[in-house]
Amino acid sequence: MIVSATMHKTILICGVDEAGRGPLAGPVSAAAVILDAANPIEGLADSKKLSEKQRDRLAPVIRERALAWAVAYAEVGEIDELNILQATLLAMRRAVEALPIRPQQVLVDGLYCPQTGIPSEAIVKGDSKVAAISAASILAKTARDELMLQLHEQYPHYGFAVHKGYPTAAHLAALREHGVSAVHRRSFRPVREMLP
Repeated sequence: MIVSATMHKTILICGVDEAGRGPLAGPVSAAAVILDAANPIEGLADSKKLSEKQRDRLAPVIRERALAWAVAYAEVGEIDELNILQATLLAMRRAVEALPIRPQQVLVDGLYCPQTGIPSEAIVKGDSKVAAISAASILAKTARDELMLQLHEQYPHYGFAVHKGYPTAAHLAALREHGVSAVHRRSFRPVREMLP
């Protein structure tokens, strides 16, 4: 029996996830990760189920051990122009295209896949089922949190360092008091309602 050599060829699978669809401010981020099967990472899970400390510990390990990884964003203006779903798919596509290695398959958390020209599959709750998607969810979340800390330096009175732009009571109170900043998503109702 002749065994084809291609049967043993591993497919390069890239996991993709986003962070920051719900906030009223800041960009939406997406990460794409190709894990190295020969170099597994302990403790990968959906970033929402991990503590900030756990995510901050895992993120550098993922960046070090993955075969390839990339993080990309869709900015506030793009979110307002396209809508949050389309902006999220745009950030995901940018992340996949930024990978230094081209994957052969893209596995995406959720219901929709970005158009990358690569065979893709959307997996509901993929961030808790597929290690590469878990890794992507951790990188997307930690990268966005880091960015929100930088925005906090520029706009300290909104409290971005604490709530990362999500619609907490404190954030809504700050919006009422200080008005809408350049980094707020004007298409989101709580922000839109406060525009003059």
